[in-house]
Amino acid sequence: MALASLTLSDFRNHAHSEFADARRFNLLLGENGAGKTNALEAISLLSPGRGMRRAALGEMARDGGTGGLAVGADLRVGDDIVRLGTRIDPARPGRRTARINGADAPLARLGEWLGVLWLTPAMDRLFTESPGGRRRFLDRLVLALEPGHAHHATRYETALRERNRLLADDALPDPVWMAGIEAQLAEHGAAMNFSRAALVGRLSRALAQLPEEPFARPDIALDQGGSDDADALREALAAHRPRDRSAGRTLIGPHRADLLVHMAGKDRPAGDCSTGEQKAMLIALVLAHAGLMPKDRPLVLLLDEVAAHLDPERRAALFDRLRDGQAQVWLTGTERAPFAEIEAEAARWDVSAGSVERRS
Repeated sequence: MALASLTLSDFRNHAHSEFADARRFNLLLGENGAGKTNALEAISLLSPGRGMRRAALGEMARDGGTGGLAVGADLRVGDDIVRLGTRIDPARPGRRTARINGADAPLARLGEWLGVLWLTPAMDRLFTESPGGRRRFLDRLVLALEPGHAHHATRYETALRERNRLLADDALPDPVWMAGIEAQLAEHGAAMNFSRAALVGRLSRALAQLPEEPFARPDIALDQGGSDDADALREALAAHRPRDRSAGRTLIGPHRADLLVHMAGKDRPAGDCSTGEQKAMLIALVLAHAGLMPKDRPLVLLLDEVAAHLDPERRAALFDRLRDGQAQVWLTGTERAPFAEIEAEAARWDVSAGSVERRS
């Protein structure tokens, strides 16, 4: 079960590009700036959220185009084909919509059909940047397994913005209104914390079964930022009002959570490890998570320029792990050599200035 085809219209530098007859491995080759990563970003929009680059919608529409864009894909599910799509209407440039088998659908429904995960060069800083990046990474892992996580995250963010607005106001907020907002925060925040903790637990057990080489094995834990019990979280928010009002924002809750990562064997925080060790741990995390996906749910892995940053031993190990998994894989690179081991079994497209040409 995987994407059989992909079509881009007015997306980034692609006026109209088609990737037909996709395989288990799909290789996009071309110079820097050709549009390879743009194609991966388009695939990432076939799931809920802001996509691989977290870009504003207006940034993704092609310069000189209509002001809108469209991404469509045929998803092979057994003997059936499910048509997934997302678009931005030029008349409503600030809104992205989804379609499933030709019918309008909430964006969250895309996650019920397809799980999408990615590794990009920008993520090499994951262990040294702020906790916000690690939270987004963790939530993407949760979302791939639990599409309903997006609903709780959206509702939580809405309630959080309202509570922060009241906290920053000069006037004392209505305690009844504040209590109602905190009840919403607690309900959805507790659900988020529960799902995050469950995923971290499963992922920890999967990682514990892996050898420490060739990919550095990470040990992970979760600093939740609050309770996964709704009543306890609601009471903590109420008790924290004076301190939060002094700060002008909410200081507790899942929006303060962090994914804690150490390198097994060295017992060192991931942020203190070498760049190569950090990259290896990140790959180990993503591959271990891919192994948790249910067998009846398609998963796509988007690996942007990943092979170029691995030595031959780790590159060969990566391809072996990908073969053993269930995910369809889309990879980018600037040259063929790093992919020699899988080129014979891969669909290959050359990408140049937003145009694509099938080579194998």
